[in-house]
Amino acid sequence: MRFALIAYDKVDSLNIRLENRDAHLAYVAKSGVVEMAGPFLNTEGNMCGSLLILTLDSIAKARDWAENDPYAKAGLFETVSIQEWKKVIGS
Repeated sequence: MRFALIAYDKVDSLNIRLENRDAHLAYVAKSGVVEMAGPFLNTEGNMCGSLLILTLDSIAKARDWAENDPYAKAGLFETVSIQEWKKVIGS
């Protein structure tokens, strides 16, 4: 099953994101469950949130993955939403 993880950063937290980016990217690579991902950008072009498509067996596993993301552990996110998602278009 696929899950869309949508997270928005706390205000003025770009430094938290940058300080934890390498650990986050290593976690993504090591876990092997991220089909696609990327940051949201604000009007200044700075990263301000995340969209990840996870492939896991359950929403509980998606929540667990999200809670163990170094970004989450560093307190980066203001909000996190996880929703089952069905791919219809795209390769």
